[in-house]
Amino acid sequence: MSPDTGPLSAAMPTREFPARKPSKLVVSFEFSPPRTEAMAQTLWQSIERLAPLQPAFMSVTYGAGGSTRQRTHETVVRIRRETGIEPAAHLTCVAATRGEIDDIARAYWDAGIRHIVALRGDPPRESGGQYVAHPEGYPNAAALVAGLKRIGDFQISVAGYPERHPDSPDDKADLDNLRRKVDAGADRCITQFFFDVDDFLRFRDRATAMGVQVPIVPGIMPVSNFAGIARMAGMCGAKVPPWLAALFDGLDDDAETRRMIAATVAGDLCRKLESEGVSAFHFYTLNRADLTYALCHLLGVRPAARRAE
Repeated sequence: MSPDTGPLSAAMPTREFPARKPSKLVVSFEFSPPRTEAMAQTLWQSIERLAPLQPAFMSVTYGAGGSTRQRTHETVVRIRRETGIEPAAHLTCVAATRGEIDDIARAYWDAGIRHIVALRGDPPRESGGQYVAHPEGYPNAAALVAGLKRIGDFQISVAGYPERHPDSPDDKADLDNLRRKVDAGADRCITQFFFDVDDFLRFRDRATAMGVQVPIVPGIMPVSNFAGIARMAGMCGAKVPPWLAALFDGLDDDAETRRMIAATVAGDLCRKLESEGVSAFHFYTLNRADLTYALCHLLGVRPAARRAE
């Protein structure tokens, strides 16, 4: 990550969005804090485009080792101030003491932020890919959840892995870890992205059988850049099925066709999940609104004014 570029401009006018109305499906969106002013413009254009859909929340990621700490804080505070949408700040255990993490959590509470996405976090690149808990820090996400609950009555989301976290020795150990996070006080599980509906359904059924009684929300990643998704999948243990690679073959220089295929693939995935009783979706936007907005439209999630027409 590049160094912090300073506070985001507060000059952008405040936008008013209609109050949330009940709907069959609940959606939420994930963004990353911008590293440059140009990226900030793209991010806020995307937020303004998606905010009228009245998501349950918008989450903002947190770089390895807290490398985007200040920008994450600035972004979630601005989302709350300028859109009225509930923001959720990511917080990890990596490279920080318990005291440092607790201070960050208290700063969020004081700023009116009541939703945290609590994660163990990915190891910094210089660690060689091996996660090592800080000797004075929270050892894992379950301990982090428990610590946050001691600080305030945060709503807490945690991660789940339909294809198993790469550091888990087997499926049972992975689900045991999820159960510990829920027992510590987590309110929701948001999954890593996946492309096989059956992987999610097996994970959901096994987690429920293990006593996980919180909502398990599928994380949806629209694929417009296949090479980038393949790299991300390799890091998080998600599989990329051969049929998906075949769909994007030969389209490196055809962005328009890639977007059309991305919408078709993700839309099909969402509709299959909806037919299996899924009523909430978390979209990894990559700070772009077009595909996520199109998918919400396909699912019937539309601006309140249009639903009223």
